[in-house]
Amino acid sequence: MVREAFGERFDVPHGYLATASVGVPPQGAVRAVQAALDDWATGGARPPAYDEPVETARAAFAALTGYDAADVAIGGSASALLALVADAVPDGARVVTAVDEFTSATFPFAAHGDRGVRVLEVPLDELGAAAAGAEVVVVSVVQSLGGAQVDLAPLRAAAAGGTLVVLDVTQAAGWRPLDLGWVDAVVAGGYKWLLCPRGAAWLGTSARLRERMRPLAANWYAGGDERWSAIYGLPLRLSPDARRYDASPAWWCHVGAAVTLPWLASLDLAAVREHCVGLADATLAGLGLPPQGSAIISLDRPDALERLTDAGVVAAARGGRTRLAFHLYNDASDVDRVLSALR
Repeated sequence: MVREAFGERFDVPHGYLATASVGVPPQGAVRAVQAALDDWATGGARPPAYDEPVETARAAFAALTGYDAADVAIGGSASALLALVADAVPDGARVVTAVDEFTSATFPFAAHGDRGVRVLEVPLDELGAAAAGAEVVVVSVVQSLGGAQVDLAPLRAAAAGGTLVVLDVTQAAGWRPLDLGWVDAVVAGGYKWLLCPRGAAWLGTSARLRERMRPLAANWYAGGDERWSAIYGLPLRLSPDARRYDASPAWWCHVGAAVTLPWLASLDLAAVREHCVGLADATLAGLGLPPQGSAIISLDRPDALERLTDAGVVAAARGGRTRLAFHLYNDASDVDRVLSALR
């Protein structure tokens, strides 16, 4: 089924409510990636030609999150980029996070336990208070497990007091307006709500974080503007800005991202949020449950996933519950299908 939403067209089937697992790309992104693959298949691929889509997507991610493009690094996954941040945490640091936080956010920090780094879990509604007394706080703006959203105000106060604030926006960027230029690190994988091919991720960074970060995966692509003229021999030559942390890009992924991210950045994201949250809350209301104000909802009903699957709804099992995710290409017919299956 082809759906039109916010000026783009999508091949999204009825009942697809699994964007929190894998997003469905707009047709324009699919055409761009297919054209790039055709070039590759016929000997037409030219490596320098992929610099433009990398920079286009980088600038759009910056616009979506409130950074300058020069403050954004690219990578293949959120956890790989957060590994650079975790390495910059001092020995013995106290890192606080939310209970049941997604492991791609916490594992890079927990892996430094051998040097005394302690990662402590607290309830989400207590995170702000805990952050004020910690060296680092790391949390997803929207929780993967069930769509709960973090209160950013106390985290901003903690940042002003010296706490290093690290936010994962993988489940938020693309449907929720974000203005996070005050945050030390903002990371996102692109293959969910940002509707990119899997293999592209971005990390926005603050100047104070970059003073601590080492380019552990230093490579030829991180050489910035001189990458094509100085790819052999020493000494180490890296970009002076956040591009020094770039991983060598997966080309086709950034070709797709160069279509979807600028489009998303051009939208009225308040309207996108209203659309997505409206569908999610309408589903909860139809089931006699209170609104949550998130595009992701989680149902605590043992038979839900089986009944939804039988009705042609694509959902996900997470933490013993059934997770539904409503993006901009979903509509009221998806709500009706869920309610018909579960009533």
